[in-house]
Amino acid sequence: MQDIIQKITTEFTNRFGEDYTLIKSPGRVNLIGEHTDYNGGFVLPAAIDKSIILALSLNSTDECRLFSLDKQEAYEADIAGEIRKSEKAWPNYLLGVVDQLRKHDYEVSGFDCVFGGNVPIGAGMSSSAALEGGVLYGLRELFDLDIGPLEMAKMAQKAENEFVGVQCGIMDQFASLNGREGYAIKLDCRSLEFEYVPFSQEQVRIVLCDTGVRRELASSEYNVRREQCEEGVGVLQKFDASITSLRDVELAFLLRHQQELDPTVFKRCKYVVEENKRVIQAGKDLAQHDLEAFGQRMYQSHAGLRFAYEVSCNELDTLVDIARDTDGVYGARMMGGGFGGCTINLVDRAQVAAFTKRIKKEYAEKMGPEIDIYQTNVSRGTHVMAETQVDIRN
Repeated sequence: MQDIIQKITTEFTNRFGEDYTLIKSPGRVNLIGEHTDYNGGFVLPAAIDKSIILALSLNSTDECRLFSLDKQEAYEADIAGEIRKSEKAWPNYLLGVVDQLRKHDYEVSGFDCVFGGNVPIGAGMSSSAALEGGVLYGLRELFDLDIGPLEMAKMAQKAENEFVGVQCGIMDQFASLNGREGYAIKLDCRSLEFEYVPFSQEQVRIVLCDTGVRRELASSEYNVRREQCEEGVGVLQKFDASITSLRDVELAFLLRHQQELDPTVFKRCKYVVEENKRVIQAGKDLAQHDLEAFGQRMYQSHAGLRFAYEVSCNELDTLVDIARDTDGVYGARMMGGGFGGCTINLVDRAQVAAFTKRIKKEYAEKMGPEIDIYQTNVSRGTHVMAETQVDIRN
């Protein structure tokens, strides 16, 4: 990370001058609770020590001047009037934040920004949310705006929904902005009430195994799953008008009305109802430092995603199967929307090297291509880096 910080500050100085504010905005993992967010349910994410670093300053113009270190691309936009989308994808994550600030009647003028980081793109660690939250946090500092973390999370989500055009839930932005070192966040995606749950990093390490698979099927099937859940809610409301989402449905009630539901819709609903219960219990497991129980819920979650929600794939299933038979692994499951991306594994710190060696070898033997593996820690949420913090390596 120190190397990235040095490159960003050097690039900023060469382009815009030596006066800047440095922001660190983390990616996130989701320990358990997949496809529950848009069903008004519970999730258990955590900010991680892979981050986007942003250097920002005011420039006394109406120009937004941006530079992506990773892409080695510059972009400029006039933000005095209507903010227009870029034909390039990456500037829209920053412009969308400016658009949201304007819609919320915050005064924002021209600024300069150089950014880059080590959050893998497309691997399910929410690099986009880290970027949105980072630039929003930075602009709050530069313009001395009175915006709390919850409002920032909502605005960052809307930037992605309305400007970028991705219909994500609020979990990613919330976790990135509100993370706390050594804690996961049990988040109620309906009320946005949350609590910090201790995550013991002395005993266990989070290891992410990236299949490298990026399938367009993921976005289209994501929308299908949302529609199927909404269809299920529509049917169940006929029997209980108080139901507004699958969050309100108990398993016994769902089973009583199984015959009224399309078989596929029933499977989708059953998974979501069970996953919500797993998240609640998993939070209790963490609070009691019961990693064995927590790990079993991760395996149960993957089985539900594989057989009931049907968003896994052969690559993800193979990784989970290898992990299940490896010493020192408490639990493993696919993470994210599905059809590719990463598995998340909780591994005993003393066994990480052996786990990494074995899973790379066996996956290559069974599937062919080599996988990328990332080790990460639960970390602090988005914040300003003071001059003395620049030497921090995580």
